[in-house]
Amino acid sequence: MATFGTVFMPEMALSTFNGTRWSDPEQVAADAIRLHPGAHVLHYASTCFEGLKAFRHADGSVNIFRMEANIARLCQSSRLLSLPEVSAEQLEQMILSIVKYYADEVPEPPGSMYIRPTHIGTEPSIGKAAGASLTSMLYVLLSPVGDYFTGGVRPLRLLLEEEGMRCAAHMGMVKSGGNYASALQPIQRARESVNADQVLFCPGGDVQETGAANFLLIDGDEIITKALDTSFLHGITRDSLLTLAGDMGMKISERELSVDELLERAAKPGTEAALSGTAAVLTPVGTLIRDGRDYPVGGGVQGPTTEKLRTALNAVQWGKAPDKHGWLTRV
Repeated sequence: MATFGTVFMPEMALSTFNGTRWSDPEQVAADAIRLHPGAHVLHYASTCFEGLKAFRHADGSVNIFRMEANIARLCQSSRLLSLPEVSAEQLEQMILSIVKYYADEVPEPPGSMYIRPTHIGTEPSIGKAAGASLTSMLYVLLSPVGDYFTGGVRPLRLLLEEEGMRCAAHMGMVKSGGNYASALQPIQRARESVNADQVLFCPGGDVQETGAANFLLIDGDEIITKALDTSFLHGITRDSLLTLAGDMGMKISERELSVDELLERAAKPGTEAALSGTAAVLTPVGTLIRDGRDYPVGGGVQGPTTEKLRTALNAVQWGKAPDKHGWLTRV
């Protein structure tokens, strides 16, 4: 099985903005793009993207999960990066057309077709460090993926980072490549020093998110997660899981969570912690690491509520449960 996200469909949807208007979307080879070496994106990181999935249902239909929310977030990210404005209608057309073209390639569950819309600044100018790119490129890549948990679910080890942040506080809600790049070195250091899988950024003791996922603490029938602000990504999987948890009668607490409270609650029997994101949906956290010491979460294994929530979301995505919230778009 190929590594997640390394296999691509041979063609993609693409449109460019010339400073005045967007070109009509076209289907082009996905193995290369034409870009000037002085392109704004290569020097000043004017780039944002999304990650969403299409699923094959038992009736043979292909359905995209929460496309509208992902499109809205890419439009928001583009605005916050001062990239040319993206037409939500055009991007929807691009996603639907390329997924429909490759509908026969969408894997059966638990596999899916990963969809990666990407918007980059293309203006050839290395003198615009303080200026926006007037031209840009928008494309939609497809990558068929298998089960993220091939080989079984393994609870993660998270290093609590109380000094640094994942990215600049005003940029957290932007899904931009630079935010992921800024987290790479802390993650690498954590892997080498304490055998951690990820870093949970907690600047000043405020529990936020990891390098690539939102964090949820599950204490009995209550889910505690940071309230939305500009400092971290407003995860669509996070929102979906909180909605389903609310449907189940769970208490949702979106509020500040300190490291001290986190460790105190994590020590209680039955407490669970998990990371939410498009790729893995919901991944259990078994250990928190602070000042060189391991703090097991609950019993250090995947808990029943984490499994129940992931199963519930997969059931909607795979067409095995009613889509009560209108999250699926049939291709």
